This record gives sequence, structure tokens and C-alpha cells, in this order.
Amino acid sequence: MTRWTRNLILAASLVALPACASTPAQRGLMVFQQVCSACHGMEHVAYGDMSSLGLSPDEIRKWAADQQMPNGTDDNGVPKTRPATATDPILSPYPNEAIGRLANHGLLPPDLSRLALTLPGGAEKIRQILLSYAPTPAGVTLDEGRYYNTALKWKHIGMPPPLQDGMLTYPDGTPATSAQMAGDVSAFLDGIAHPHQTERKRIGIYVLAYLALMALLTFLLQRRIWKGRR
Repeated sequence: MTRWTRNLILAASLVALPACASTPAQRGLMVFQQVCSACHGMEHVAYGDMSSLGLSPDEIRKWAADQQMPNGTDDNGVPKTRPATATDPILSPYPNEAIGRLANHGLLPPDLSRLALTLPGGAEKIRQILLSYAPTPAGVTLDEGRYYNTALKWKHIGMPPPLQDGMLTYPDGTPATSAQMAGDVSAFLDGIAHPHQTERKRIGIYVLAYLALMALLTFLLQRRIWKGRR
């Protein structure tokens, strides 16, 4: 086996390994867990789906077990809950819509499962909104629970500024600035909104690596056969 063949096989094998270095989407998951999940859910996404971002089964089980899922009622009609499992959806932290609205000045925090797909402008628009809070200009009056935001045409939003520099610590040492966290969580939500995009890319890389390896082996075999005939 030649040096080039060994290098190609090594490169192809690395594709199968989970990314050790932190990616924007992986950091964005951390932002969701520590910031966004206080008000938002992702009911079309299961905890187990986070394995595509590199979370181990134990990490997923631990995260899910810290959350409570509705589990019917007891004999007295009192609602019961149970710890979530990997197959459960990531629900809103509010037990029902009424409580969600009561806690947010009548507004219900949107589900984030497909926000990057349904919001005009997609993930980039999410990033802009997160970074476009500003002091309310003189002469402008906003209703209670509204915050001035220049990324929206009506210039206000019901969500208070969620990000502050240094509010969390990334394990990979990336500075957790507001701009960094906004970009990361936007990348995470974009990936969640397109659940098979990562897998399609991974399969595409596998196919290209396989075809390149086969082409190289065919070339080397052909060379060897013709060399033996000379």
C-alpha cells in the first residue's frame, strides 16, 4: 500500500469520528439549554435528536431526566409528571398556554423547532434580532413588556434582551460574547429546523471519500496490471 493510499484511507476514517472540536451548533445547544429553554420549547424535536450534535446517550439521558413530562392525573385529578426520556419532545417550560401568556405579559413565547425555517430571513434574522436591542428613543412609548429592537419593522419585541457578554462559559474556550452566542444559537436553530441536513452532508462526504478511494485503488491496480505486461 502506498503512502497516498494510507493517507486517503485515514482521511476517510476520520469522517466517521464525532467532532471533538466545538462547533457553532454545539455551542448553540449550550445557549439553548442555559438561556432559551427558560421560556421556549422545541416540541417537534426529541432529546435524543441531540445525538447528531455529539451528545452521548448518557448526556442526553441526564438532560432529559432533569425535565418533567405530563403523566396524566392521580386519583384526585391532580396532574402528575414523570422524568423525560430521550424519546420525549423538548416541551415548553410552561405547563399550558395560559400560564405561558400570564408570565409574558399576554404573549406566548414561540416554539423554536422550526423558527429558522418559518421566520422570513431564517437563522440570520434570528441573529439580527438577538443583537438589535437598543434604548427606547426619546418620544417613543412602548407598552409594558415590550422592548425596542431595530431588527423588526415595528421596532419592538416582547422578549427582553436574553444575551449578555460572559453569561456562560464555553468548554472550548470561545469567548461568550453576545455576538458569539447569537451566531451560535442561530446556527443551532438552523440545524434543528433542517433535521436531516447534517446527515445528508455526512453521507455526501462518505460517498465522495469512497469514490475517491475506489478511483485511486483502480488507478493503482491498472498501473500494476499494465506494468506486469510490459
